[in-house]
Amino acid sequence: MSGMNTEIVKVDAANIDETVIEKAADIIKNGGLVAFPTETVYGLGANALDADASKKIYEAKGRPSDNPLIAHIASLDALDEIVEDVSDVAKKLIDKFWPGPMTLIFNKKPNVPNSTTGGLDTLAVRFPSNKIAMEL
Repeated sequence: MSGMNTEIVKVDAANIDETVIEKAADIIKNGGLVAFPTETVYGLGANALDADASKKIYEAKGRPSDNPLIAHIASLDALDEIVEDVSDVAKKLIDKFWPGPMTLIFNKKPNVPNSTTGGLDTLAVRFPSNKIAMEL
């Protein structure tokens, strides 16, 4: 991935600098990649609705393009924008475990590109509880 600029910025979860979050969000909005913490690992994130951006994740990680990515959301409202329906069982799991380190699989809406889902009709979604991930 030639031409990619890397900048490392430390963020204090107890005192988040909003300008850093805004800059990272702008990178994502403009098709770039951002590494960020979750409860369990650091993730490499992009706009899940931008096919070219999600392809960059596969390229950067050397990940097979048929290995689906996980979409992270920061609110339950965002879930309605990317998945077709939420079953009663999923609602119970969401109520008990989200935000938190649980990924659920849903039928994706047409606006979610196949590059994000590895060509599947489903989308893996997570609502992390990590404060930095939620702010981003």
